[in-house]
Amino acid sequence: MLSVILMTLLCISSESAADTKVSQNGQSPGENYLTLIWHNRLYLYSAAALVFGVWISVKTYLKRKTFSKHVSSLSHKATKIVDRNEVVHVSGVKIFYGSQTGTAKGFAKELSEDVRTLGIAAEVIDMKDYDPDDQLADECTTKSVCVFLVATYTDGQPTDNAEWFCKWLEEASTDFRYGKTFLRGLKYAVFGLGNSVYTGHYNTVGKNVDKWLWMLSGMRIMTRGEGDCNVVKSRNGSIQADFQAWKVKFLTRLQALAKDEQKNCTDNCKTEGSCKSKRKDGVEEEEEKTDLQNDNSEEDLMESSSDEESELQDEKNSSSVFDVEDLGNIINSAKKAKSKDEGLLDGRMVKLSKLNGFKKNEAEEQRREMITPALREALTKQGYKLIGSHSGVKLCRWTKSMLRGRGGCYKHTFYGIESHRCMEATPSLACANKCVFCWRHHTNPVGTEWRWKMDPAEKILQDALDNHQSMIRQFRGVPGVQPKRYEEGLAAKHCALSLVGEPIMYPEINTFLRLLHSHRISSFLVTNAQFPQELRSLVPVTQLYVSVDASTRDSLKRIDRPLFKDFWPRFLDSLKALGEKRQRTVYRLTLVKAWNVEEMQAYSELIALGQPDFVEVKGVTYCGESSASTLTMANVPWHQEVVAFVQQLADMLPQYEIACEHEHSNCLLIAHTKFKVDGEWWTWIDYDRFQQLVQVHEESGAQQSFSSLDYIARTPSWALFGAQEQGFDPADTRFQRRSKTKDISGC
Repeated sequence: MLSVILMTLLCISSESAADTKVSQNGQSPGENYLTLIWHNRLYLYSAAALVFGVWISVKTYLKRKTFSKHVSSLSHKATKIVDRNEVVHVSGVKIFYGSQTGTAKGFAKELSEDVRTLGIAAEVIDMKDYDPDDQLADECTTKSVCVFLVATYTDGQPTDNAEWFCKWLEEASTDFRYGKTFLRGLKYAVFGLGNSVYTGHYNTVGKNVDKWLWMLSGMRIMTRGEGDCNVVKSRNGSIQADFQAWKVKFLTRLQALAKDEQKNCTDNCKTEGSCKSKRKDGVEEEEEKTDLQNDNSEEDLMESSSDEESELQDEKNSSSVFDVEDLGNIINSAKKAKSKDEGLLDGRMVKLSKLNGFKKNEAEEQRREMITPALREALTKQGYKLIGSHSGVKLCRWTKSMLRGRGGCYKHTFYGIESHRCMEATPSLACANKCVFCWRHHTNPVGTEWRWKMDPAEKILQDALDNHQSMIRQFRGVPGVQPKRYEEGLAAKHCALSLVGEPIMYPEINTFLRLLHSHRISSFLVTNAQFPQELRSLVPVTQLYVSVDASTRDSLKRIDRPLFKDFWPRFLDSLKALGEKRQRTVYRLTLVKAWNVEEMQAYSELIALGQPDFVEVKGVTYCGESSASTLTMANVPWHQEVVAFVQQLADMLPQYEIACEHEHSNCLLIAHTKFKVDGEWWTWIDYDRFQQLVQVHEESGAQQSFSSLDYIARTPSWALFGAQEQGFDPADTRFQRRSKTKDISGC
């Protein structure tokens, strides 16, 4: 093309030269050449412009062709990775969004399109349509990368469509039944949307989701991103720009994961799959230094990327999360801190009190609250609804299970309790024992007598019902929840006083029980057999439990670790007091392998002493490692071992037989033969009949009594020992959680 242009120019030049030859005869050759150029300057300018334009076009064409080949190569490589099973490292990306105004939803769709251009499958999921209890654990084994785009809404709360997901994740992160390794293998990344104008809860939801996933052993593939609607404070000028900057890093990291590229690793790795590496990006390095200088809280430790988690693993294993039964240690720590701050003043006060012979009276002691406001705030985050200064209520996992039609707890199988209408509560968080198999790892507030401020029974019951109903309402619209059971669950019909602590310690326990019955709510009360006088003065209860965790003095001391010095006489006297009751009574035996399963003869003697209506035998639930207990998984008996123990024990009891079984809870029921009428078991309870009887009892001033046989109901065949269902209600659907650890939890 260039040669054609030159030939054209030459022809034009020749013609021009011929035309001007006459006029130029008197000039020198050099002058003639310059004159020729001057007369043809317009053609020269046009030719130069044409050549430059052609050159630019060719360069642009070649650049586009090279870029297209590069993109095709990337897509081909990513597709090849997905297609070859033996080298698949990322099977796909699942993008979850919690959005109120649509911003997070828009980001999710945008990210999914960009991921697909890499040849990797992407799916956008609305959090309200996803059931984490069923599906989230499956993501640990599918090689999916889960991305959470979550916005923070009013007062630091999650958006409406993310409310249930976040609540489940929060509870699972502190619930020992799931375990700290529940989401091990889950690769995830979090981007939070917030507004820094609201400094008190800026991006709270994003931080919490990141923290809870990390606490369940999820593997963070990159540092959490934060988008700021406040353009003044936004790092990149707008929330859209913040997301774009984070997205570029995510896509780069995703490509590396798809190629199975590992970060530089030192020889000091403490955990599999998380390494300490140096960053090459100077900007990110500078940002991290700034963050570390400004932020030192535990929440900021959660900010670290996956390659920094090895240093935090030890802290994670000894998590600072505490629960109701950790209060003893926390209160002691608070006392020590207070003594340091007020050491001099306290010292002077002690000296003055000794000089004046002053001693604190009982009334002053009672004015102290069992839990402080700071502890109340912390425990509320753990899922407990605290009431007043010493009571609490919490939603049982079996309540959630039955709301979804997945079966009830063993009390449903043995006694006909409707788990979705059951409220688990306690009027006293304190206890007189420190059992090794306690559901929490540390001691709860302990004492041998009531020494705290006391709340009225009316307030405790009303607040418990309100809080329970509020927790049930959170299941509205949750996937799998049956509408009929949801409506029924809003009205509690049963109260299990077995949440934590020793409810019988509460001085107004009789008033509380009467209030329950006046609301036509049945009552199951559990005690640790250390308060015989309180047992004798107890008003009728629908069913009264005594925990018989060991059958000899030495084993009881090792397992229950009671505070009373005369714990053994108190224990025996409590069993005698139970035998004096006319309403339904139960011994609850917790089998701890290698601790108390060999004491068969001693157990039979204790049963003969108290003559309970029923004996529940349950394998211990392992609650994880703890400095407060030496219990391990080796101490958890298999269901077959529990069955063998129960069969041997029943053979030693002439008036008792095995009646029911709940395999899922690793629990069996031995019942007195008086509940076997015409060859059929009648272990279930006629709750309406009980309410009638207890009302007559109260109206007669306790003159007209009744017995356990006055409110019995026939036990269905599926609940009986030896039935094919093994205690699972056929009206429900059995759900097996696919997790790496065996589910040994019970109620």
